[in-house]
Amino acid sequence: MIPVALPSWEEINIRYERHEDPSTLTDSDRVLLEEAKSIAEKAYAPYSRFKVGAAIRLSGISETFSGNNQENVAYPSGLCAERVALFHAKAHHPDAAVEAIAIYAIPEYFSLERPITPCGACRQALLEYEHTSETPCRVVMGSSVGTVCIFPAVKDLLPLSFFESRLGHE
Repeated sequence: MIPVALPSWEEINIRYERHEDPSTLTDSDRVLLEEAKSIAEKAYAPYSRFKVGAAIRLSGISETFSGNNQENVAYPSGLCAERVALFHAKAHHPDAAVEAIAIYAIPEYFSLERPITPCGACRQALLEYEHTSETPCRVVMGSSVGTVCIFPAVKDLLPLSFFESRLGHE
């Protein structure tokens, strides 16, 4: 018999902050999370009854930008809170780096065991701006559970992300 080499396994470890009480957050993160909660309450989610809000802080800009999920009976026609807030912010300040995004979820028919994370499409959209600005974007995630998780950068939520700066170029 010829010996066959077995594949080796590797691990990806992801570090994040966990706060059991939102009062332990920095003032800027707590305010951003409160804004995400406030806008989540106004989300248009008649089908899922799962309201999500997002608030974004840009570098060097005093105002924050927020958005919430917008559903549609033709499900693919809706949009997540994170991308609504992100595109709103970048439409007004295309050159400003995204410093932080706070996300807050309010489910109507079930309870959460932990804060929700952005979906894959939102992670990829956030990563695009994080990469092009060369500035990490803090991701602050909270919910009615009370626990808050903070990732220092979007790339930490998407460790095997797709980004090729040479795509379409020689």
